[in-house]
Amino acid sequence: MSESQPPSATLQGRAIAALWRTLAGRRPAMLWRLARVSGPLVHRFSRREREVTEINLAEVYPEQDAATRRQLARESLTHSTATMLELGFAWMGEPQRVEDSILEIHGRELLDEARAEGRGVIVLAPHFGNWEVLNFWLSSHFPFTAMYEPPKIAELDTVIRQGRERMGASLVPTNPRGVAALLKALKRSEAVGILPDQEPNWGSGVFAPFYHRLAYTATLLPKLVARTDARVVTGVARRIPGRGFAIHFLAADERVYATDEEQSATGVNACVEDAIALDPAQYQWEYKRYRKVIEEQQGVPNHREFRLY
Repeated sequence: MSESQPPSATLQGRAIAALWRTLAGRRPAMLWRLARVSGPLVHRFSRREREVTEINLAEVYPEQDAATRRQLARESLTHSTATMLELGFAWMGEPQRVEDSILEIHGRELLDEARAEGRGVIVLAPHFGNWEVLNFWLSSHFPFTAMYEPPKIAELDTVIRQGRERMGASLVPTNPRGVAALLKALKRSEAVGILPDQEPNWGSGVFAPFYHRLAYTATLLPKLVARTDARVVTGVARRIPGRGFAIHFLAADERVYATDEEQSATGVNACVEDAIALDPAQYQWEYKRYRKVIEEQQGVPNHREFRLY
């Protein structure tokens, strides 16, 4: 047991891992039925998730009436619940069964053409649908490298790492050594994965529009593009409720190739918006995407008043 981790966190980690192992053998149809039962409970009793989801939806869809947004919030938390229930399936389920659950592949030619040209591929993988199913498919079909940061609950580290690596993915740390590994993979004409919608630490991003508001966005992508001839695509595993998944690869907004970091970040956020448009309910709206505000960066004394959360 880690000295810095309380016993309660260790027990929690063991319970979560046991749940994933129990659900690993269940099919997506059964997991979706469980999500439809438990998702409304999450919406009702998980105040933090409900409130952040509703705040974000009000910000990005101001034209919708409140009742429509509340319904979308309920659907979104049901999909987020489904993702959590499906993790054991994606990480520990029988590989052929996971492969068989992927019913459609759209846009694979974007990856194949780039690699045929000797170019690496940077896959922007937002928190949409089940991104672990996307990781499973990518690492099953391509040499694939992605950054990995250990979870806060140390007990889950081995489970998550083994689950993500089991089909051949290479996980690298979220530090300069990891960035160097991504560059080497791209120069070998391989695929790498980047989370485009995770808020970076101060100093590792710029403010760029995400829907109608500025969001602090990572600048890793333009650094990789500037040093390689990689193609950028957006990749998601869209849930087909009760049946399985559809993999979508979308051509990136051309601004991602800009040398200007703000322009590139604007293109990255536009890519995330394009993915969300496939089915807005499948995006993880409970994440505090707008936690940082530009007023804080500018040193405005009352910057807290500009925050959404």
